[in-house]
Amino acid sequence: MTTKKPEHHDIELSHSMVHYLLTIHKLKESRGFARVTDIAKDLDLTKGSVSTMLNNLKKKGFIREEEDCKFVVLTEDGHEEVHRILSSRTLLFYFLRDFVGVDEDTAEFDACQMEHLMSSKTSEKFFHFMKNLACSCEELNKKGKLPAEFQFKTTLDFCAFKNVDEFVHHQKGDKQLADNE
Repeated sequence: MTTKKPEHHDIELSHSMVHYLLTIHKLKESRGFARVTDIAKDLDLTKGSVSTMLNNLKKKGFIREEEDCKFVVLTEDGHEEVHRILSSRTLLFYFLRDFVGVDEDTAEFDACQMEHLMSSKTSEKFFHFMKNLACSCEELNKKGKLPAEFQFKTTLDFCAFKNVDEFVHHQKGDKQLADNE
């Protein structure tokens, strides 16, 4: 049985493409620039392999090279994709750790494996589900109306975000949101 990809699914990116985009974003944020040599060093790859992947990302419209200095920069689509991926990773991490109860290392590894597979539509629904559950539990807990066997707590303050767009735009680095604040 084959599963049909929904029409609204985002552009397909491989796991390694995602790491390239995140690395470019991280280097730009931390150093102010990203070059092929920096990306290769950060990902522990050869400059040749990095150049090949960067050409693929250029064709997809996620990056471009600045003519005068050869810095690699994310396009507007690239920035949006990075924030979408970081948001998915953050949601998956907190869901697995705080809602499901797996240990932090497992949650981080699994979130990294799944982040690029989640569509924007699913990520948005996931955010609303987690926000509703977290904020409802927080309110019930404050009022002393939450049963003892259901003492739920997450360290991500979902109630602080008015909507999913605000949550997405708060994603800054390649670690979960709480670690970056």
